[in-house]
Amino acid sequence: MLHIIFKILFSRTFFREFFRDLRESISGSERDFTKIPLSKAILLLSIPMVLEMIMESVFALVDIFFVARLGAEAVATVGITESLMTIIYAIGIGLSVGTTALVSRRIGEKRPEEASVAAVQAIITGIVVSLAFSVAGIFYAKDLLRLMGASEETVQMGYMYPAIMLGGNMVIMLLFIINAVFRSSGDAAISMRVLWFANILNIILDPLLIFGVGPFPELGVKGAAVATNIGRGLAVLYQLYLLGKGNYRVKVRANQIVIRVKEMIKLLKLSLGAIGQYIIATSSWIFLVWVVTSLGEEVVAGYTIAIRIILFALLPAWGLANAAATLVGQNLGARQPERAERSAWVVGIANMIFLGLVSIIFITIPDAFVGFFIDSLEEPVVMQSGVACLRVVSFGFFVYALGQVMVNAINGAGDTATPVWINFIAFWMLEIPLAFLFTKVMGLHIQGVCYAILIADTALTLIALAVFRRGKWKLKVV
Repeated sequence: MLHIIFKILFSRTFFREFFRDLRESISGSERDFTKIPLSKAILLLSIPMVLEMIMESVFALVDIFFVARLGAEAVATVGITESLMTIIYAIGIGLSVGTTALVSRRIGEKRPEEASVAAVQAIITGIVVSLAFSVAGIFYAKDLLRLMGASEETVQMGYMYPAIMLGGNMVIMLLFIINAVFRSSGDAAISMRVLWFANILNIILDPLLIFGVGPFPELGVKGAAVATNIGRGLAVLYQLYLLGKGNYRVKVRANQIVIRVKEMIKLLKLSLGAIGQYIIATSSWIFLVWVVTSLGEEVVAGYTIAIRIILFALLPAWGLANAAATLVGQNLGARQPERAERSAWVVGIANMIFLGLVSIIFITIPDAFVGFFIDSLEEPVVMQSGVACLRVVSFGFFVYALGQVMVNAINGAGDTATPVWINFIAFWMLEIPLAFLFTKVMGLHIQGVCYAILIADTALTLIALAVFRRGKWKLKVV
């Protein structure tokens, strides 16, 4: 597979073709990704997907950049809330994985009407599921913060942040699901534009609502939640408009907006496996935050900043992994399993190169990145904790990059059950016990949690690689 990457990079016409493909990918490509050269298909799909994920990571960085000005308690509130929100992300991403498997397969089979039906069922499911979490967030925000170990001062000061974020979780759910529809159908540029739109609104509104600039009220940490929900909410309205407009591969018509039990059951079966794997992964993050919380709120703040920086690097890498999922699904639908496998290998190697370079930077100068969010002189414990976490976790980027792609490729094939036990072994059998052992028993402080993350990510990659090489995912029928 390396020869394909080298052929792309060292071709005499590489730069001319690259900029032409860049323009096409950002403006939106109408090509059939199961027929054009694999290198071009990967470029056309991955560029907007990477840019989309960069925008998703900007959400996290923008909020924490402004909230850090309010002090360690405010940062801790955001960090604890994000650990609770991971359940929402798990379900939203799980539903989007099921949606990707169905939509990409139907597009590969040249059945766009059936792809539209799957999209509608996914949207209806997301709306229904989000309502339960909205109720929990609105009425039990204080209790949830206390459950996660927050001090009473943090609870009273910041409870409105989780109340608003959890209460408005529907916009997160739908943003994930509808973007998956566009992405898996081949219209990845639309997903990218949607998140650009949402982020521009968030960047503008965050300082206005947090600090009370001009006529805007000073809402403090609550303002970050309001800004994020407004940005995402308007982005969802834009998505729905584009789906109804009908100028893209998936076109939703009025007669398709009905509950189709058979199709919804199929979606739920696929999504439950994906939801299960992400709940396993994200619940382990909740446990890690619980462990870190016992070390003090300044350590939580440093850990939160480091994780936000790590996500900033990992989310673009997820964009590449999403490209692999789409290519695998579409090529299996077009009855080209070998091309599907080759797609995953090429994307996996490219992802290793990308995250390998990022890891070198983070390991060498982690203080430069953490120091962007916090003053090391005013908050030395926050700084030390963030630097330690960022450096240790970054050592695993190179290996984990391949694991990202392998797991997403298996999901894209419609086999969402196998990654459940892969995640179970990596995160519940390894990460959780090791974090407790290293931190509570061996006294390794914040480094203990980070060592556990490093070991779990490496184990996930090795197991996923073994499963992918067996090739049973090629036989999955959806």
